[in-house]
Amino acid sequence: MTLNGLINMVLNRLLRKGVSRGIDRAASGGRRHEDMTPEERKQARAARQTAKRARQALRAGRKIGRF
Repeated sequence: MTLNGLINMVLNRLLRKGVSRGIDRAASGGRRHEDMTPEERKQARAARQTAKRARQALRAGRKIGRF
């Protein structure tokens, strides 16, 4: 593997991790679990599930893009 390929691999991994954390942060509204009311926790849980589906769709899109 060339140096360029190695750099791309590391950057892609960091970018994916950053996108995932950003999605999680947006889903929770940037608040901690302890600071939320029970209704807000329920909404945050639903948002995390939606975010999980979004990540799965991204993953599927990447797999399709390889072919």
